[in-house]
Amino acid sequence: MRHSLRTVMFLGLAAASSSAARAEAVEHSHRARVDGIDLITYRTDVKDVVVIQGSLPAGDAMAGSGNIAVPTLMGMMLDRGTKSLDKFAIAERLDDVGAEIAFSVGTETLEWRAKCLKKDLPLIIGLIAAELRTPALQAAEFSKAKQQFEGALEASAQNTEARAQEAFGRAIFPEGHPNRPHAIVDYENAARTATLDELKAFYARYYGPAHMIVVVAGDVPPDTESQIGKAFSGWSGGQDYVRPAAPATLDAAREVSVPLLDKPSVSVVLGQPTGLRYQDPDSLALRVGTAILGRGFTGRLMGSVRDKEGLTYNIGAAVAEDSIVDGSWDISASFAPALLQKGIASTRRELDAWWKDGVTDQELTARKQGLIGSYLVGLSTTAGLATAILTNVERGYDVDWLDGYPAAIKALTRDQVNAAIRNHLNPATMVLVEAGSVPAAAH
Repeated sequence: MRHSLRTVMFLGLAAASSSAARAEAVEHSHRARVDGIDLITYRTDVKDVVVIQGSLPAGDAMAGSGNIAVPTLMGMMLDRGTKSLDKFAIAERLDDVGAEIAFSVGTETLEWRAKCLKKDLPLIIGLIAAELRTPALQAAEFSKAKQQFEGALEASAQNTEARAQEAFGRAIFPEGHPNRPHAIVDYENAARTATLDELKAFYARYYGPAHMIVVVAGDVPPDTESQIGKAFSGWSGGQDYVRPAAPATLDAAREVSVPLLDKPSVSVVLGQPTGLRYQDPDSLALRVGTAILGRGFTGRLMGSVRDKEGLTYNIGAAVAEDSIVDGSWDISASFAPALLQKGIASTRRELDAWWKDGVTDQELTARKQGLIGSYLVGLSTTAGLATAILTNVERGYDVDWLDGYPAAIKALTRDQVNAAIRNHLNPATMVLVEAGSVPAAAH
């Protein structure tokens, strides 16, 4: 289908057949290997605007036994000047054409997002290539980046939600698993001691076109492929993602307390590893079942723990971090200290009932419609479309999964959803984390 807001509104949720939709997706997209880069272009109805998104495996997990702050610091240095342009010259060129480029570092990926007018695409591609290929890595800018990173870490150290998620990830993923987060205190120490030589060594090992994905969507010029080839010609290097030898598992329940003084609320996370990657059988069924339990105001958790009992203003359930390796499942919530135990008891009650009895046909039908509708609305913007394509390709799908996803959701049965819940989750062995104004407990 042609992904524009006009078309989404006109077609609704079930307009074209899946085969026709796939043909439309193929018609408007092109995928090619260009100088080692996996390039996907997708033409839409938008006029004059182009979005560029990309990623390569250079995230926090790639630190290995080295300095754990280096991947993030390296990403922070990319927009601080190249060997031929300082950061002020880059900013001026972007401002002159009203364009933007931003880099971010995640668990396994370095990602970048850019937006510009069609006429300025060669300029923006050239700037992205220069920032990726020839970062200046100057000592003065490195010192500033370290200070900014340390400041962000100090703020995270006092954030109950961040600390709860950190403790949860460290409790459910073993040493060496790419999804196991580093402790914030270890990040702080690493940031202080990181050196430019460490950044240069990391850059030399992990930056390059191997396993790099670039998505260009919108009013894509016909010479985009040649522009990418010109900008990245002769670049080499790069590594694949870090993949664990076996999925994470839990054998017994565990409680972790993270005391933080003088906090008005306690952040709670209850969950486990799923053992599933996004492409695995049962993964989509588990996601749909999880949405019924805890996605948004129509989820069971909001309806009961918040609306009926008034124990919280924020609670939900989600599957996460499973695009490349096996991920996690959790319920996250925030409770006032005085309501903490009641809130946890109520949450466990809803979780146990959902796990034991499953979802109903009525819930599944309604949730399917909501998921498909929100997905199509997300594709109605060029940025949303580019994000979906990039995520899908990272997960191992081709471009036609844009239309395959709604069909796969629609085909799910109640038995499949309930089986996925029972087969991959176990409330009796989940980890419970409390971060905030709580008493200390043994880790």
